[in-house]
Amino acid sequence: MKKQDESLCSSGVPGLDEVLSGGLPKNRVYLLQGQPGTGKTTMALQFLLEGARKKEKGLYISFSESKEELLAVADSHGWDLKDICLLELSPIQDQLRPEAQNTVFHPAEVEMNQVTDLIFREVEKEGPLRVVFDSVSEMRMLAETALRYRRQMLSLKQYFSGKNCTVLLLDDLTTSPTDLQVQSIVHGVLHLQRLHPEFGDERRRMNIVKLRGVAFVGGHHDYVLRRGGMKVFPRMIAAEHTDCPEHRLISSGIPEFDKLLGGGLDSGTSNLFLGPAGTGKSTLAIQFAAAAAARGDKAIIFAFEESVNTLFIRSSAIGIHLQPYIDSGLLEIQKVDPAQISPGEFVDSIRHRVLHCNLKVVVIDSLNGYLHAMPQEDFLTLQLHELLAFLGHRGVATLMVLAQKGMMGMMSTPVDLTYLADTVIITRYFEVLGKVKKAVSVLKKRGGAHETTIREFSITSQGIRVGPSLQKFQGVLTGVPNFQGDVQSILREDEAQLGH
Repeated sequence: MKKQDESLCSSGVPGLDEVLSGGLPKNRVYLLQGQPGTGKTTMALQFLLEGARKKEKGLYISFSESKEELLAVADSHGWDLKDICLLELSPIQDQLRPEAQNTVFHPAEVEMNQVTDLIFREVEKEGPLRVVFDSVSEMRMLAETALRYRRQMLSLKQYFSGKNCTVLLLDDLTTSPTDLQVQSIVHGVLHLQRLHPEFGDERRRMNIVKLRGVAFVGGHHDYVLRRGGMKVFPRMIAAEHTDCPEHRLISSGIPEFDKLLGGGLDSGTSNLFLGPAGTGKSTLAIQFAAAAAARGDKAIIFAFEESVNTLFIRSSAIGIHLQPYIDSGLLEIQKVDPAQISPGEFVDSIRHRVLHCNLKVVVIDSLNGYLHAMPQEDFLTLQLHELLAFLGHRGVATLMVLAQKGMMGMMSTPVDLTYLADTVIITRYFEVLGKVKKAVSVLKKRGGAHETTIREFSITSQGIRVGPSLQKFQGVLTGVPNFQGDVQSILREDEAQLGH
């Protein structure tokens, strides 16, 4: 475990310190912005609880929430706030008496001075190393004018700069969503967002607006709020993972299919199984995962469409028995609900398993489900590019399944990802003498030779069978081929298969 830099203050939020390049520089003032419901209070409490864990005294100054409300939030996460000091300022009228106002000073100025004096006295009394101020929106309303508000914020910053304190100022953006007054004063700004897709669970993401003197990870990072607190999923940056593992071939366990692929798939490559629904794309990908587990290599299948039970039943029906590999820990099947998981969380789960479980094969079944998980489809290829580059650097063979629209003839895909894949394997239906058959071919394979033929294949109770090349057919990929051989030979082959 990497030792924490003593000049940095850990946020207490899993994943956030990675985004911050280790944590927040100590003894500075930071602004945490976000509309109501984005998790500011949760993150602030995690910040203070992390300090309590390190024997650093914490103080929570609250305008907007009562002590009971804060304790309720903590209880919902299973936290105990006994080591955190709470200063409740929510009933502001009780702290500020009307008779204290006079005609010499502006009432707002008197109120502000009383509030800050009360805060300073509490800080002097408790001597905290971590302070949360919730929220600056109330201070903005008390100040009434931008000049008075900025002056008061500068006063707070200058006071805390000499107190060996790391301060979080919370802003719910309700009084002035575009106000940059505090942003220009503080050392760093963290912005939280909540998105509402048309279907499925809400999505949350954060970005670092500024952080002086720190090479933080820019861009948006997905995060979730669950029992136990906030968890951030740092944006994938493939350039940070540049290992060069030894190259080797990944066998499917089917000699004829390996021959079609020029010996098998290459480790550290991305491989796309493309074709209409029902042509055996997922089955071929599962076969690779099972073959890897049989060799002692770890593999994982991310199932977007099928339930785990259905996948088990379908695989067992064709002789691919997955349970022994799961029991041995060599194979994992993870059901993914695209309506409930964000793309960032999905990518982070893959990264975590690759870094900690020594995975060799990753199956994503299918990219259609992954596409539906994206709030904005425009960014799918960019995020997928980073993920595939990361997996390639770690020597992982990635198998992606993508269903095309249509069954025969002209077909289209929801998104063109063929340029991202090192190998493209295409499956097709084709019609022969009133029967529907399946064909498989390799359209491209970077870094190695492969067969350019089209082979018939079938899925039987004994497993996947890959036949000889369809040399006497023309137009197989169109779905309705022109046969240029002996019809009786096809009938004899069908009868032999039925007899078998």
